[in-house]
Amino acid sequence: MDMMANLPVAVIGAGPVGLAAAAHLVERGIRPLILERGESVGAALLDWGHVRVFSPWKYNIDTAARALLDRSGWTAPDSQGLPTGGEIVRDYLTPLGRLPAMAANLKLGAEVTAITRQGHDKVANDGRKDAPFVIRYRDAGGEHRVLARAVIDASGTWWQPNPIGVDGLPVSGEGEASARIAYGIPDVLGKAREDYAGKRILVIGGGHSAINVALALMELQDAAPGTEIFWALRHASIERLLGGGLNDQLPERGALGLAARQAMADGRLNMLAPFAVNGIKTQGEGLVVDAGLGGKPFSLAIDRIVVTTGFRPDLSFLSEIRIALDPAVEAPRALAPLIDPNFHSCGTVPAHGIAELAHPEPGFTIVGSKSYGRAPTFLMATGYEQVRSVVADIAGDHAAAREVRLVLPETGVCSAVGVATVAASAGCCGGPAPAAVDACCVRDADAKATGASGCGCATAPATETREDMAVGADA
Repeated sequence: MDMMANLPVAVIGAGPVGLAAAAHLVERGIRPLILERGESVGAALLDWGHVRVFSPWKYNIDTAARALLDRSGWTAPDSQGLPTGGEIVRDYLTPLGRLPAMAANLKLGAEVTAITRQGHDKVANDGRKDAPFVIRYRDAGGEHRVLARAVIDASGTWWQPNPIGVDGLPVSGEGEASARIAYGIPDVLGKAREDYAGKRILVIGGGHSAINVALALMELQDAAPGTEIFWALRHASIERLLGGGLNDQLPERGALGLAARQAMADGRLNMLAPFAVNGIKTQGEGLVVDAGLGGKPFSLAIDRIVVTTGFRPDLSFLSEIRIALDPAVEAPRALAPLIDPNFHSCGTVPAHGIAELAHPEPGFTIVGSKSYGRAPTFLMATGYEQVRSVVADIAGDHAAAREVRLVLPETGVCSAVGVATVAASAGCCGGPAPAAVDACCVRDADAKATGASGCGCATAPATETREDMAVGADA
């Protein structure tokens, strides 16, 4: 046990949540070992560094990380400012990663390939919980293995985008056309401008990332009038993706939905819904998309495709670890009911920690956007509360681990079919419900007041929305 106590806690990923976990470990006198596959901290954020997030700085800085930075003489950004992904890396993650207690324990360009228990495969029981973890990783110097007393997987989902197919699989020709397909939020006004200016672009996705891309393409269209924008939604309702307008307590997110609504009213976006791609063919310098539109065959010739249909967790390096995931959402089983988009609709996800994140493998947890599996609506502040609780549990402070220390802003977004036709200015089915009422929104509260079971939005089918890092849906 003394040997175990002297081992570090491995943190996989040096994004906002991973570095927050490391900061909490440092604050509790526990040495972290941070393994980041990218060549810098916040590597995934730099991939969408041009995008401005919805949440102000006050929600984007972890408390333990702030304490470490404040002691170093760091100047904090304006708490009400809305940073871009690049600014989060430049003004927060990079200074945090350079602190001696962090830098001495940070390995960049280190991709984790496997995790197991020393001397135990997945089946072996005897002595398992007392055996240290073995983490295998690969960097420029080759393959390595290190021991750890616990593992916090904060590797995120950014590097594992969902494919185009509505069935969760790549469509025919998707791989061959990969040079003309972007996943996520490409910088269409910056470094990728020449790929999109004056071209016919198909944007696939039904969330805030898709809105971000569509609005950026419209700005590009002003400078390059030949740019044509086709926006394809997998579901029939356009209303569901437009946000809560003025009722959204993250105003930038509500404003994004209202801007998209105005663009549709102006006829600047060619909307295609419901839309399902069957296959893609390369034709000369362009692509031909074979699809179904409203249940009928449809073909579209375009130059490029932007896919904003979300991400999924990479579980490949966890095959020798005992994890328990919901079979649909791929989130920890206690967390899944709180975030399952088949049932979870309005409002915010309750604060949660080690009790909801624990797996059958003692000492192993998945945190951050990866903990949400394929479900939507993840915010950085949620990840910070997760790692505060997880690290408290590792440190043996079980009372602190089970406290709730997080209040999130209302999303103002309702994902329900049948209530989504409410005007965007009305917010989530009429806005958030009164605090004293057990309801997800105003319309739900009104229905219950009349003796009904509710307005139905809490059991509605899912949207495609994803809000990793409070950036935008599907990103």
